Amino acid sequence: EFSRSVLEAMRQPIETGKAVIARANHHVTYPANFQLVAAMNPCRCGNLGDAELECHRAPKCGMEYQSKLSGPILDRIDMHVDVPAVSVMDIAEGKAGETSEKVRERVIAAREAQKMRFEAAGYGPESNIFTNADIPAAEIENIIKLDEAARALIKKSAERFKLSARAYHRTLRVAQTIADLALVQKNIAKITLNEVKKPLEEAFIAQALSYRRQVLN
Repeated sequence: EFSRSVLEAMRQPIETGKAVIARANHHVTYPANFQLVAAMNPCRCGNLGDAELECHRAPKCGMEYQSKLSGPILDRIDMHVDVPAVSVMDIAEGKAGETSEKVRERVIAAREAQKMRFEAAGYGPESNIFTNADIPAAEIENIIKLDEAARALIKKSAERFKLSARAYHRTLRVAQTIADLALVQKNIAKITLNEVKKPLEEAFIAQALSYRRQVLN
């Protein structure tokens, strides 16, 4: 397990894609743009929420264990997913999932769709915006458009779940990415500019919101 101080040290790199090292009178900035994939047990014994195994100190065990992660760190994680334990029967059956090659094809196509959207909005390679995750908060409204229902949903959810400005912007980026993947899933062969410029629908906002920690809890 990582100590709390180590986890907290990731706050700036996650947010800015840079790591600043300060020693004496010198400051050095290193590139640190990375994708964080993290996993943790729900509690110290790992049984909290399990349908068959019991956590004898629930819910205190889970609250104490999860408190190692601060609110600011959790707020910087775009997607939170509860993953149930895999049963022995599922392992024994050995069902094959989707291949990485198929997923890769969709990701490449989705990135091409994003590139079309960025260029149409006036953001070329010199802007350093290559994926939805790269869109600065100040530029989101210029690139990601919402229909009326989607805008009403995220506004209502932001108020109800007390989303921070950071969480609001991250939700929009995730929603746009979900929409891009849905678009290429439907038609990976040929995607038009009109399709990539289409405003986000309510369903994509709803799915992105479902991955936020506040909503998931």
